[in-house]
Amino acid sequence: MTSVIKYYAGINSVAVVGNYLPRQCGIATFTTDLVEALSAEAPDISCWAAVMNDKPEGYPYPDNVRFEINQNKLSDYRTASQFLNINQTDIVCVQHEYGIFGGPAGSHLLKLLGDLRMPVVTTLHTVLNDPAPEYRAVMSKLSDLSDKLVVMSRKASDFLEDIYAVPEEKIVFIHHGIPDTPFIDSSFYKDKFGVEGKKVLLTFGLLSPNKGIENVLHAMPAIVNKHPDVAYIILGATHPHILKSQGDAYRIMLQQLVRKLDIGEQVIFQNRFVELKELCEFLGIADIYVTPYLEEAQITSGTLAYAMGTGKAIVSTPYWYATEMLADGRGRIVPFSNPDAIAEQIIDLLDNDVERHAMRKKAYTFSREAIWREVSRKYLQVFNEVRQNRTHHPRPRYSYVENIKAITNFELPEINLDHLKAFTDDTGILQHANHTIPDRAHGYCTDDNARALLVAAMGQKYLPTNGLGLDSLSGHYLGFLLYAYNEKNGRFRNFMTYSRQWMEGVGSEDAHGRALWCIGKAIAFLDDPGYLAMSTTLFNKALPAAETFHSPRAIAFCLVGIHAYLNKFSGDSDVRRIRSVLADRLFDQFSNQATDDWPWLENALNYANGKLPHALLLSGQGMQRDDMVDMGLRVLKWLLAIQNENKHFVPIGSNGWYEKGGSRARFDQQPVEANAMVEACIEAFNVTRDQTWFENAVMCFNWFLGHNDLNMPLYDPKTGGCRDGLMADGINQNQGAESSLAWLLSLMTLQNLYAEETLNQWASQKIE
Repeated sequence: MTSVIKYYAGINSVAVVGNYLPRQCGIATFTTDLVEALSAEAPDISCWAAVMNDKPEGYPYPDNVRFEINQNKLSDYRTASQFLNINQTDIVCVQHEYGIFGGPAGSHLLKLLGDLRMPVVTTLHTVLNDPAPEYRAVMSKLSDLSDKLVVMSRKASDFLEDIYAVPEEKIVFIHHGIPDTPFIDSSFYKDKFGVEGKKVLLTFGLLSPNKGIENVLHAMPAIVNKHPDVAYIILGATHPHILKSQGDAYRIMLQQLVRKLDIGEQVIFQNRFVELKELCEFLGIADIYVTPYLEEAQITSGTLAYAMGTGKAIVSTPYWYATEMLADGRGRIVPFSNPDAIAEQIIDLLDNDVERHAMRKKAYTFSREAIWREVSRKYLQVFNEVRQNRTHHPRPRYSYVENIKAITNFELPEINLDHLKAFTDDTGILQHANHTIPDRAHGYCTDDNARALLVAAMGQKYLPTNGLGLDSLSGHYLGFLLYAYNEKNGRFRNFMTYSRQWMEGVGSEDAHGRALWCIGKAIAFLDDPGYLAMSTTLFNKALPAAETFHSPRAIAFCLVGIHAYLNKFSGDSDVRRIRSVLADRLFDQFSNQATDDWPWLENALNYANGKLPHALLLSGQGMQRDDMVDMGLRVLKWLLAIQNENKHFVPIGSNGWYEKGGSRARFDQQPVEANAMVEACIEAFNVTRDQTWFENAVMCFNWFLGHNDLNMPLYDPKTGGCRDGLMADGINQNQGAESSLAWLLSLMTLQNLYAEETLNQWASQKIE
């Protein structure tokens, strides 16, 4: 033990950030094994885990998990950094996979790392060779915030240097850890698993459609024809995220394929997540391990490392990690999606015992450097190195620039979708409420279902959707809008009774505009190919009618949706043409009516006022019209000035509105007004980068939380809903769809801003 002390002298505490068992995923297994290996190698170090939860209730973790982070809650990352700092942790070791952290491209992690005071060593489980801009930005910032980056393949190191310009001295190669198992004959455990006397093929790991197992099944008839004593074991539960979003469709497809190919006697499905001891026994009985992934972009693979470490003959497709690890005769490589090649190589290995055993020995010998004892020692060496380097060359802590610090330090409530779900049935979302109970007497409307679609689409993009059911909700709302669209006249109907009877053939221009606003924005967020195709088709069908609109709010709604649509399909020239027509019309209405003391396009202020400058800001940017942007900023500043009293938001009341030259109605104040102003102010901040606009957005948002005329909150954290309005004598206690959706859209807009600013506006201080 004395020979290892120099690796970690002076290190008393190491925190590993990642997932942890019993959560079922590869990162959880790796993090658990790393913590246990470090603890075994250096028992005098307190080695513990801070873990990411993909569901609010978390998991029944063991005692060495000391902190839990809700992956989508940005404030948890800040609290985690405080916890690590207060506990005087010496080293933080991050297990990085984009998908386990919240925010665009997992950018919430940057908030945690930026506030830390100790050295950070980051293990990269994914390195992309053609990253989208947000993924490139996260990796670059992750490199800046890490003292060392650990990779598990040489190719990953090349990618970091060539694609991300990471200095070579910052990168260290350490093998993927594996258990130390003996080199045993494959017949040893076969009787235990009912395959005695058979030649066993094995694939293991969490099942998902990219595994390519169907290609092995297609190869099986040819293999069985030559070796009738073959058994193919498919070991592993369906990946929990796949199970929740897609069900068990992939496993069912594989099972049906087995029946179709008539290989049921030779294929054994083990639908479970197995512990390490049993996994090693399964590996022990395998004669050939098969890893048939469908794409090359796999920079590491724990399953392949485990198979090599137990001395298996391996047949694999040429993904990056396999090509590197199986070189020099340590395995056989076959082309992607080629069952014939798989069959040929497996048959050849089963025919040639001597060659198969030689391959096994090469893989086993090569893997001795990857057993956890050796891997943990290398990590301890790296920890010691970065600690010594930080001691001799201290660097300033990374921090946000001042305006971003102010943004991300404003605490936001967690998103609660319970009320949204309670008001949604198989038709859509119901309009009104009697207190917190849906009021079926008033049925449904297109306005609310459009906004609900937008909430669900944004949620799928920015929230961990596992178990939230947002995909299903999106289908309900989109289905309602498809039915609401009247093919005969090209217009949306709006109001539907609870018995599903339309109350009119044509809805208002405003209802049509709201539908286009929300469908256009949903298109920018949706990833599901079917939903995206349906939304895009509906948007393009419904848009031409808007060209004749003159209602300024209807035009504004349309322009906001058009802007979002063009962010995804910028080359759609017809949509660009309609944007130009509508934006010019709205701008001209302002230009022709506005005066210095009343810079408005009408002689009264009424509802959704903030949407009009919002539309000018977006269209002005898209059309490169500075005059339009300037008009939007001027109008928005005026709206804030007349709706601000003692630094709290006072929206124009719906009980009389505000006539030019008259007195404005103080009540009833509506949640949709606060939402429109929040979104407009955030866009003004995006355009100008002026912190004042963000502060105004927060002021409008805080109206929901009680910073208003009556000092009473409209948001109900128990239900997740929002009360319908602020009246002179108190709060309207009904929690209807419009109000609750206005709340959710406002909250999601700010949550999205937090995530984007964390990603895009990190301070650019350089290490000296």
